[in-house]
Amino acid sequence: MPSSGLLVFLLVLHANLKFSLSLGVSERIWNYNYTRYHPMDEISSWMDSVEEQNPKLVTSLVYGQTFEKRDIKLLKFGLPDPGGLEKKAVWVDCGIHAREWIAPAFCQWFVKEILQSYNESDVRLTKFLQKIDLYVTPVLNVDGYMFSWTNQSTRLWRKSRSLPPQGCGCHGVDLNRNFNANWGTVGVSTDCCSNTYCGVSPASEPEAKAVTDFVGTRVEQFLCYLTIHSSGQLILLPYGHPQITAPNYEELVSVGKAAASEMKKLYGMEYRVGTSPQILYANSGSSRDWARLLGIPFSYTFELRDKGEFGHLLPEDQIKPACEEAYVGVTSILSYVYDKNFPNDKLPTAAATACVHATGLIVMTTLATLLVTLGSV
Repeated sequence: MPSSGLLVFLLVLHANLKFSLSLGVSERIWNYNYTRYHPMDEISSWMDSVEEQNPKLVTSLVYGQTFEKRDIKLLKFGLPDPGGLEKKAVWVDCGIHAREWIAPAFCQWFVKEILQSYNESDVRLTKFLQKIDLYVTPVLNVDGYMFSWTNQSTRLWRKSRSLPPQGCGCHGVDLNRNFNANWGTVGVSTDCCSNTYCGVSPASEPEAKAVTDFVGTRVEQFLCYLTIHSSGQLILLPYGHPQITAPNYEELVSVGKAAASEMKKLYGMEYRVGTSPQILYANSGSSRDWARLLGIPFSYTFELRDKGEFGHLLPEDQIKPACEEAYVGVTSILSYVYDKNFPNDKLPTAAATACVHATGLIVMTTLATLLVTLGSV
């Protein structure tokens, strides 16, 4: 019969393992419904909870204000570099177009997956976050997003909510035509009532300027810039101008196609990869193009589901599969970016991570068996 000391040790070890698996898990976060669309006040409250319950992993930052003086806030995910080296960074934003509700839903899903993996001691994620800080803005166009929730007549509002220029009666600017990237040249309108109105000058809108100031002052840190939109099932790479080609165009295509291939494996959904003029339409002033012109090597726009049946009114029952496939695509790109920039410290394979999780399950199972045995003697 085991000694009482051994029994106490096993019981304590079992309790500690259970505690470590649940460490940082907040009921408020995990009970949040990630398969429905949420108004801005609920998203803001959720962001506060994410930070409060994960202080070692998450910090928040207000990096600008909207035209209507609402905070533009991001969540930063990161762990200290073991060697004390300066870290790199990745940018992910959602909700630059108000009516594309699946985009903020994805950013919340993405955060949930990061938190879940971290709490499960995912080796790959830990290594990634020790080298790269991850900046996530769930809703960039806060004013427009809130306006789209007003009633059915505003549901398909796309732009910001800034006041119209003199002589025009329509509010708002298309923020994804307002960045300083071949601004105002193709695929835009100078009519303030148009959905593609580009504003009076590059970064004239406080939302675009907030991103420009934050990312632009840290450009040497950023390896990848991802902006999430809908719809059309596309992975767009620079540039929107048909006569300009990114210097790493072939690599961007290859990495994008690898992501699309992984996405298709889940639900069979096809995502086309290419520049906007190739597979959609020419445009200028996008944040994607601005990031690449700035020198960030990997810059993509994800256009999530669907291909026209529902458009920007994607039903809530498609949130889960849409976010799952987008998560696979995003992590495919991020894994490539990590391995390219840290070739001597590549991420462990998924199989290795699975082995770590399996080992933990074996230990738990063994402990459970021992406890049952001890209880029966």
